Amino acid sequence: MNHLNNINSTNDTIVALATAIGVGAIAVIRLSGNKAIDIADKIFSTVHGKRLIEVPSHTVHLGTLKSKTEVIDECLATIFKGQKSYTGEPVVEFSCHGSSYIVQEIIKLCLQEGCRLAEAGEFTKRAFLNGKLALNQAEAVADLIISDSYASHQVALQQMRGGFTTEIEHLRKELLNFVSLIELELDFSEEDVAFADREQFRKLLTTIKTTIERLLHSFSVGNVLKNGIAVAIVGKPNAGKSTLLNALLNEERAIVSDIAGTTRDTIEETLHIGGISFRFIDTAGIREAKDQIEAIGVQKAKEKMALAHILLYLYDENDNKPDEIISFIKENYRKDLKIILLHNKIDQYEATYSDSLSNFDATLKAALMPEYTTTLLGISARDHQNLDLLTKELTAYANTLVVGNNAAIVTNLRHYEALKEALQAIEKVEEGLALNLSGDLLAIDLREALYHLGSITGAVTNDEVLGHIFSKFCIGK
Repeated sequence: MNHLNNINSTNDTIVALATAIGVGAIAVIRLSGNKAIDIADKIFSTVHGKRLIEVPSHTVHLGTLKSKTEVIDECLATIFKGQKSYTGEPVVEFSCHGSSYIVQEIIKLCLQEGCRLAEAGEFTKRAFLNGKLALNQAEAVADLIISDSYASHQVALQQMRGGFTTEIEHLRKELLNFVSLIELELDFSEEDVAFADREQFRKLLTTIKTTIERLLHSFSVGNVLKNGIAVAIVGKPNAGKSTLLNALLNEERAIVSDIAGTTRDTIEETLHIGGISFRFIDTAGIREAKDQIEAIGVQKAKEKMALAHILLYLYDENDNKPDEIISFIKENYRKDLKIILLHNKIDQYEATYSDSLSNFDATLKAALMPEYTTTLLGISARDHQNLDLLTKELTAYANTLVVGNNAAIVTNLRHYEALKEALQAIEKVEEGLALNLSGDLLAIDLREALYHLGSITGAVTNDEVLGHIFSKFCIGK
């Protein structure tokens, strides 16, 4: 039985390992439910002789965990009584030694005394059901756990603290006020009374639309900060793309050869620079393919370029004509794309590369319109020359994406889709106002907008949605 969809499951007391699976110095086993403290009291004896059901909330106690026949471990028991816990119900956490045998024996004892094993995400689901977290805040908990950079950590923490929740709830409150006024008019339809000021209503809809559009726009930034900035390394065969990837990673990740076309598939690696995750993608050399396999590699390179946030175009001045590079920029330029041109192998042209860069920079400015903004750097991927200039350029771009501490930002696709649906409903209400439609027709679209906004925070939801969301959590969270 899937307990997440069992309406009686929240009456159970659940248990799970809250720390990572494996041998470690300490493991934490969490119990939650109305009988959590009673069950813990049966298997735990404090050194001071007090029973766990008698001690105050938010206290830690040293003692022994034991079965009827033997002591399992000496550990700490942390007690959270009433609703003053993460889940909003009585919680006990045993901090024991990290032996897998000890963990198994303690969980077995808890099961024997009436616990059941927790489902994935069930502790956080209970926090949501008990009003400790909004649904989007609960989802942010999962994002916080898997965050692997400063930026993704900050975005998840921002979500969990509830700034986005507050903004959505404010929008719903404003809409609910007008819905109630419009529906009140329906009760007095025979008297032809207007309770909702239509001009004020139009202004409110404009404000709500602006807010939703801003949140929708933030999704592209939030997704980048959460999942990393995609950087495609492109150029002709033998331009030094794989050498650059190896130099950035400081390891021999990609095969480097003088033979053109060595890279047939894409190679992806993540590197943290200045607290931001960058996903570097080494691609096949772009040229007229000489066989079917190379053609597939070139096609994959173009696909990665289309999805990238940054293009690093490597070129060798002896192998690339300015017209080729200019054509490449014009063909691939997008407003949301940062193109960095890398004059590679400067170690071979130390006496002349500075003049070459200046001349090429002048050529670019003359050939390209101002909107084709690019950056030009001279590097040696082989000798690691000027790679610090490249990383500074990457972090400078990333800093333009960082959102202020108090700004709400969307990082979750479910929230993004719900906001899109809410915006469409609001636009229908605007159209209805322009056509002077009756209040009952306006109310239909208003309730639709309220539903989609409410689905973000969990003000309205269903068991199927909850089951899907929390099934992606780890067991002990």
